[in-house]
Amino acid sequence: MKMFLRLLLCCALSLAAKSLPGQDQDAEGCKDSTLITRMPGSTIHSCENKEFEQAKMPLGADKDGNAKEKTIEGEYHYWDYGTREGVSEIQVFRNFETALKKAGFTLDYEESPGIITAHKGSTWYQLDNRGTFYYQTIVIEKAMEQEVTATDMADEINKSGHVAVYGIHFDTGKATIQPDSANVLEQIVNLLQQSSDLKLRVEGHTDSQGNATANQTLSEKRAQAVVAWLTSKGISASRLAAKGYGASKPVADNSTEDGRAKNRRVELVKM
Repeated sequence: MKMFLRLLLCCALSLAAKSLPGQDQDAEGCKDSTLITRMPGSTIHSCENKEFEQAKMPLGADKDGNAKEKTIEGEYHYWDYGTREGVSEIQVFRNFETALKKAGFTLDYEESPGIITAHKGSTWYQLDNRGTFYYQTIVIEKAMEQEVTATDMADEINKSGHVAVYGIHFDTGKATIQPDSANVLEQIVNLLQQSSDLKLRVEGHTDSQGNATANQTLSEKRAQAVVAWLTSKGISASRLAAKGYGASKPVADNSTEDGRAKNRRVELVKM
């Protein structure tokens, strides 16, 4: 009899716990950021963590009404939260606005009650607020560590005749090579120095966002910029050619951020 009563009590407690508001389970493996935590009573529906990724942070509009944004690359974290019942959109917005200020973040852009972009040092934050649910994105800005060597590139070129190269970064919308690309470009120099008879066509590729003609032109200029960088390091121009393909040769799905990141690349093709 005592055993039966204990079992009955345990079942009652279990059912009561499940019925309590705000007791929904977070998605498996998901935890709050240590920088900015959740709105009280929220539940994590999903999350994503990557060693290196790119995110575009909105910064309002310019004087002509064109949207401005800052592209941040680095350690990437993303959360999809659902709020507790009865919470309003402006309530979520004000809570995060206050929390960010208290944490020492600079608020770079606000579009009440939906969007907040903020940063603290090299850490960038975005709130995309819909009231009943909201998204948080945090990117800790850093350069991607080059993991591919000249030997790796040579092996792939010998195998397939070409190799996709990531880690060559350009200013947004321009063909200006950023300084953190030097390590990758040095590996291409090493590749050409180690194989004195190797000739390469440097191909520029973009994702499908934006105007197709502009993307093609930009990819051409970026390929030319890479060739100019290599010749400045002593590689003969007669061993190199440049060609831009824009978004015409995707290697992944342009409807996802991962896919677009794979499509934004430089390829080296054996001539």
